[in-house]
Amino acid sequence: MAGKQFETDEFKSKLEAAHDFPSLYMFKFIVLDEKKEEVKALFPLNEVNFKPSSKGKYTSVTATVMAHSSDFVIDIYKKAHKIEGIIAL
Repeated sequence: MAGKQFETDEFKSKLEAAHDFPSLYMFKFIVLDEKKEEVKALFPLNEVNFKPSSKGKYTSVTATVMAHSSDFVIDIYKKAHKIEGIIAL
């Protein structure tokens, strides 16, 4: 995701084909450890899990949220895209 323009139309079609909204949606990201709180801030009402890499430089961030629409999911990814060095899985 980082470094490329976020393609919303194609992604929205894929989301809607794969999910019946509202539904639970799992967001997974990898960031530098010092950026993990920025990712956590994307999910103020949800539990966010962190798993540090073996050397501690990177952190895997996972949040499962109730997404009411594909637009909600896309909005989170657009906000995440602004975090320097983020990788969406």
